[in-house]
Amino acid sequence: MHHATPLISTIVGGIVLAFILGAIANKFRLPPLIGYLCAGIVVGPHTPGYTADQALAPELAELGVILLMFGVGLHFSVKDLMAVKKIAIPGAIVQIGIATALGMLVAWGFDWSWGQGLVYGLALSVASTVVLLRALQERDLVESPQGRIAVGWLIVEDLAMVLTLVLLPAMAGLLGGADDPGAASPGTMAVLIEILSTLGKVAAFVVVMLVIGRRFIPWMLERIVWTGSRELFRLGVLATALGVAFGAYSLFGVSFALGAFFAGMVLAESEFSHRAAEESLPLRDAFAVLFFVSVGMLFDPMVLVNDPWGVLATLLIIVVGKSLAALGIVRAFGHNNRTGLTIAVSLAQIGEFSFILASLGVYLKILPERGQALILAGALLSILLNPVLFHLLDRYTAREDERRDPQPA
Repeated sequence: MHHATPLISTIVGGIVLAFILGAIANKFRLPPLIGYLCAGIVVGPHTPGYTADQALAPELAELGVILLMFGVGLHFSVKDLMAVKKIAIPGAIVQIGIATALGMLVAWGFDWSWGQGLVYGLALSVASTVVLLRALQERDLVESPQGRIAVGWLIVEDLAMVLTLVLLPAMAGLLGGADDPGAASPGTMAVLIEILSTLGKVAAFVVVMLVIGRRFIPWMLERIVWTGSRELFRLGVLATALGVAFGAYSLFGVSFALGAFFAGMVLAESEFSHRAAEESLPLRDAFAVLFFVSVGMLFDPMVLVNDPWGVLATLLIIVVGKSLAALGIVRAFGHNNRTGLTIAVSLAQIGEFSFILASLGVYLKILPERGQALILAGALLSILLNPVLFHLLDRYTAREDERRDPQPA
């Protein structure tokens, strides 16, 4: 039987290439995420050879976003955040503000509008959960004081980006986006009404999740556990993530991402949350890979040749601007250099939220395609540089330890 198989070929091509290139990246002690993005570049329209289906890739990416956000919600811990709230909350907010301002300044140099600069700057302000946790885990720093601050800081950044993803469509008209390029921009009152309407829908969804979902989802999983079927439990977790995300979108007009995040957050309060995270991890990882592959498909390597100064400016904001801001904030709160440098290096990269925000900005016709290309280039280069920065940090801390506790002659 011969059928057109764009879905199968896109999934198979993406996963096989992601596995090969991810393994190569891992061998060179780089995050496999680099391999996944490179796999997308290989199967994308900007490189010769096989090209994956351009219509199916965004839908596969949407599934990846749902499961990524479900994972973020599943690992969201109010307790962990409260333990470091005095530095993580104000620190993350100030750092996001500084990075966004730097992005808007560079965008002004590109002759972009303030709305385009705002989205561009916000996309550069948030670090990758995947890259940061991987780096901390490799050094056994997750449970250290600086590791807890970095994770709490990341939680605040993630929450800020979730709120941004919710409000951005409502503010598209004010920021310069429009379905019709010739359409007049809506008035301030119309935008305000749209924002209030969006927040009202979000509030209604949150109330439903806290009042009904908080009770029903753990109760449902508990009944499934009693059946003794591991397969049903895994399916129940997946159905919760996808079902709540789709229901949030269909019934409340809320994004898939926010629905999935709340599904994970509600499930995190269940006594079966660790098992749910473990059982859903393989599927979440698989679709996260497809998400990064689909992002790589959007990247045109020629941007490195055609727009080197734009790429350099973007990279400097991510690696230098954000890092110096974080270091200054941590030192201002009275922490030592080691903690400050660990936080600074941890945040000197961007990842999944940046991709999601850039894609949404282009879809809403706020961010120009050049902006998305620069964000993708900045992400690839900053993730490549991050292990080098951590290696330099390791050497610095080793020298500090030797200076503090010299070995006897």
